[in-house]
Amino acid sequence: MTRRSDRVETWSSRVLLAVLVLGLPAASVSAGTAVHESTMRTVRAQAAERSQTTAQVTSAPESAPGSAANERQRVQLKWTDEDGRQRTGTAQVALDETAGSTVRVWVDREGNVTTPPMSASNAQVTGWLMGGMTAAGVYVGFLAARRGVRLALDRRRYAQWDAEWDRVEPLWSARFHR
Repeated sequence: MTRRSDRVETWSSRVLLAVLVLGLPAASVSAGTAVHESTMRTVRAQAAERSQTTAQVTSAPESAPGSAANERQRVQLKWTDEDGRQRTGTAQVALDETAGSTVRVWVDREGNVTTPPMSASNAQVTGWLMGGMTAAGVYVGFLAARRGVRLALDRRRYAQWDAEWDRVEPLWSARFHR
C-alpha cells in the first residue's frame, strides 16, 4: 500500500510531464514565430527607409585610437541624394580608402548615413533563438515545479514521521530502561 503523498507525487509528476510534452513545443514555436514576425516587420520597415548610395571620401581619415585593431576608419563623405542635393556625412570605412575614392554607404530618408538594414536571416536567427530560449525556460519551469512539489511533499512526510516518532519513541526507549 502506498502513502497518499506518494500517489500525489506520482500524479503531479505525470501532469507536469504532460504539460512539458505539450507545452514546450507550443510555447517555443509560438514565441519563435511571434519574434520572427515582429523582426520581419522591422526588416521591411528598415528596407523601405534606407537605401544604398555611392559616396566619395572627401577627407583624410581621422586617427581614432584602436582603429587599426578593427581595420576601420572614420572619414568625411559627400554624395548626391535621390533629389539631386549634395549631402555630406561621416562613416566608418576600410583602412585602404583614401580621399577621392568611392564607397557604398547606407542612408536614411533624411539623407543621414546609417547602418545597413537588418536582413531576413537576422529575423530568422532571432526567431530560432527566442524559440530555443523559450523551450529552455519551459523546461526550467518544469524542473522547478517538480522540485517544488517534491519539497512540499517531503516536508509533509518529515512532519508525519516526526509525529509518529513522538508517539513511538517513549515505548522504544522504555524497553532499554529496565
